[in-house]
Amino acid sequence: MERAVREGTPGPLVLAVRGRPDPPPLRFVRARDGGPPTLHQGDRPLTRAGRHGDGCCRELHLHRLTGHRSPLPPLRAATMRTPAADWRHRCARWLEDSPHGPLHDGRWSLTARASFAPGIWTEDFVRDWPDTVLELLCGGGWHGVLPLRPLSPPDAPRVKAYRKHARDGTLAPVLLWWVSFLDGWLILDGHDRAVAALAEGAEPACVVLARLPAEAEWRRTADAVTEGHAERTSRLPDRPADVRTERRRAALERGYADALATLPYEEAPTPLWPPADDA
Repeated sequence: MERAVREGTPGPLVLAVRGRPDPPPLRFVRARDGGPPTLHQGDRPLTRAGRHGDGCCRELHLHRLTGHRSPLPPLRAATMRTPAADWRHRCARWLEDSPHGPLHDGRWSLTARASFAPGIWTEDFVRDWPDTVLELLCGGGWHGVLPLRPLSPPDAPRVKAYRKHARDGTLAPVLLWWVSFLDGWLILDGHDRAVAALAEGAEPACVVLARLPAEAEWRRTADAVTEGHAERTSRLPDRPADVRTERRRAALERGYADALATLPYEEAPTPLWPPADDA
């Protein structure tokens, strides 16, 4: 398959994926009846879902099916012990080569992440299988971590081996996929590694895959931000005024610069694909 172009950035690893216009193997499929989308891998559905409740704060009742295949190859102990491994680049290469992953045309980021907001890996980490209820916040979103296969017990042989890696500081990160309409993450690879890290009293180190806005899209937003900034600064006096005014001017400039710097790397909506048999 065609390799993605690596964009030079000061922060995340950014992949500009080209030559993959078709629906990817791992994708969310739009429901015909307006219900919640379902996750598919190849021809197989991996979830069934339904919304319950009234108003903006509704429950998403989710039933997961077996059959998820990781887009990463099995990790050997020697691979995890390789010094100074940049797991973002390793995951990028594996995702490019995988017949089971979510990559398709567009910009994607791979970000190393070692800490999350309180509760993400505790009460918002889904341990039930196969059914669970996600309590969506008003305006959408849930902000948790969803496994795509049953979790192994902490004393399972494979998990015990990973726990030793966790104690030694050589445990490979968990690969997460950020999904916009959940405002949460799916575990693409590393279910047992997540269990091992948590059993050792630590949050799992992660590599987070996220969709980014297209260049034309974020540049349009940048033009709008620039126009708004010019309008706000035009209200300030032309000549140096009092200290308060200058502080305000400096704050506007910092905010403007920060906004422009983050626009290319903000998480974009997760696409929903039509059903395979749509005319």
